[in-house]
Amino acid sequence: MAQQEQSLKNHTRWDPAFHFFLLPVSLLIVIATIVQAVREPGWYSAAHVVVAIWATVAIFKIRLYALKVQERVIRLEERLRLKDLAPASLQGRIGDLSEDQCVGLRFASDAEVVDLAQRALASNWNRKQIKEAIRNWRPDNWRV
Repeated sequence: MAQQEQSLKNHTRWDPAFHFFLLPVSLLIVIATIVQAVREPGWYSAAHVVVAIWATVAIFKIRLYALKVQERVIRLEERLRLKDLAPASLQGRIGDLSEDQCVGLRFASDAEVVDLAQRALASNWNRKQIKEAIRNWRPDNWRV
């Protein structure tokens, strides 16, 4: 199946297992255990509520840890890409790019990434502003 060309409007990645199964089911379980605890108060019901909340928090933390590692890898990739593409005048400032800015730059084509990096540094752009300024989108199909 051919992948659709990415753009600012369609680059958001939905993980069906997380967004459409784990998240809604865990929230339903929390709600159900709270309802059960209200109907039949006791230590056993309270323990079920705590376990349901614990599991929901664990699901979120596991997802956030994966996203954080992904962002660190993207930051490294973008810094290496800029070291190859940027002129000497920008080389010393590559380390000044924030993780947020590097994450935004990952979608920029090689032809425009240097200009966008300079503009991001000069104007302290965030990832959304960088993505909005991209003209030639470079897809990232390996995201978590």
